[in-house]
Amino acid sequence: MCGTCGCGSENNGPTILKPGEHIHAHNEHQHEHSHGEHSHSHQEEHHHHDGHTHSHDHNHKHKVLEIEQDILQNNQVLAARNRGYFEAKNIFALNMVSSPGSGKTSILERTLTHLKDEVSFYVIEGDQQTLNDANRIDAINIPVIQINTGKGCHLESDMVYDAVKRLNIKDNSILMIENVGNLVCPSMFDLGESKRVVIISTTEGEDKPIKYPDMFYTSDICIINKIDLLPYVNIDIQKLKNYALQVNPNLQFFEISATTGEGMDEWYKWLKSPS
Repeated sequence: MCGTCGCGSENNGPTILKPGEHIHAHNEHQHEHSHGEHSHSHQEEHHHHDGHTHSHDHNHKHKVLEIEQDILQNNQVLAARNRGYFEAKNIFALNMVSSPGSGKTSILERTLTHLKDEVSFYVIEGDQQTLNDANRIDAINIPVIQINTGKGCHLESDMVYDAVKRLNIKDNSILMIENVGNLVCPSMFDLGESKRVVIISTTEGEDKPIKYPDMFYTSDICIINKIDLLPYVNIDIQKLKNYALQVNPNLQFFEISATTGEGMDEWYKWLKSPS
């Protein structure tokens, strides 16, 4: 279980699959971990029945804090390993984050379709269940790995490392990492990416950056998607930008529509020559 937010469990940990692969081997792995978790839980229960309720509660909170610190510190170490690998191979890695339904996968599909003859792309898809997104990318003939996090609400650097090894990424490529749809926990987990791209749609409201400041603070790029819907939604784009700049004055914005293609050329231009 994640010490930072309580998500995930050893019984339902990440699976890393290519489209068409079977999950059987991983389930055996999960079973082994499940047994280990059971043993740990049994020991915790035995401690609880010592009769020192207050002491147990204090120790429990202290232990949770230590676990959270250990998880984040370990993630940072492994993220540094990822970053070193990416830099050595000149791989430009983007961590794409957003709420569910912002249009991440649609942006990714359109980008890959238009630029795949100019740029070598690789994709890591993060989601809790299914290979649906990986299948969409695979249909464009782009190398892709799906990470299913189970109950987990974010990708972590070790998951990305394992997926990268299976992708066998060539030098001088772009790696697109589509994180789990969530604007909270992914902000805490560095994946070793070159840039973090936060995506918001015009249907989500202009105050999203101040509701979820950590994500906007840790991002480099903010894509505002679904601008084709501006005539039909009550949102002030400039106000949204102002809120975001209050959190992070260095954010760079792209206003696009993944449906109509409006604004995508500027995004493509940056992607091919990031600054």
